[in-house]
Amino acid sequence: MIGRLSGTLAEKSPPAILLDVNGVGYEVDVPMSSFYNLPAIGERVTLLTHFVVREDAQVLFGFLTAPERDTFRQLIKISGVGPRTALSILSGLSVAELSQAVTAQEAGRLVKVPGIGKKTAERLLLELKGKLGVDLGPVAAGGGPASDAQADILQALVALGYSDREAQAAVKSLPADVAVADGIKQALKALAR
Repeated sequence: MIGRLSGTLAEKSPPAILLDVNGVGYEVDVPMSSFYNLPAIGERVTLLTHFVVREDAQVLFGFLTAPERDTFRQLIKISGVGPRTALSILSGLSVAELSQAVTAQEAGRLVKVPGIGKKTAERLLLELKGKLGVDLGPVAAGGGPASDAQADILQALVALGYSDREAQAAVKSLPADVAVADGIKQALKALAR
């Protein structure tokens, strides 16, 4: 029904914003990934939206990118995942990180998101497999691994307790043709600095 809004950012109060569109203020809930990339109050912004109508509420969700909105729509199709849970998932993981977790079938990355338990994470992995339209080819948009070896290194660093962002930054600095064992050693040295 409402697919896109362009207007002036009037208020920011995570996760909600108020967008002034020609004198009409729209309250829009956005994932934190979009929230952090919003311009300053008083600046113009365009959001892609998804309108949810329930018996007790009408809620507008906004996204800065089409892949975020598409992923949100895939998430809310899954039984037991409502709009708030989908927003929480997109606030905890970027679309590229979620796609990586689904591709590698890593429930552990999803369980780190508040409100996602082990069973829900496993259901998400099963339901989303092959459905996220994010191309993580040779170089992932979110700085993901460029090879199977780098994916293994990333997975090892996450298993050792490093955050996804720390692990990805360390893997990004490695040579593309690095072996898994050498890559883990080099990444650990880089993270220790």
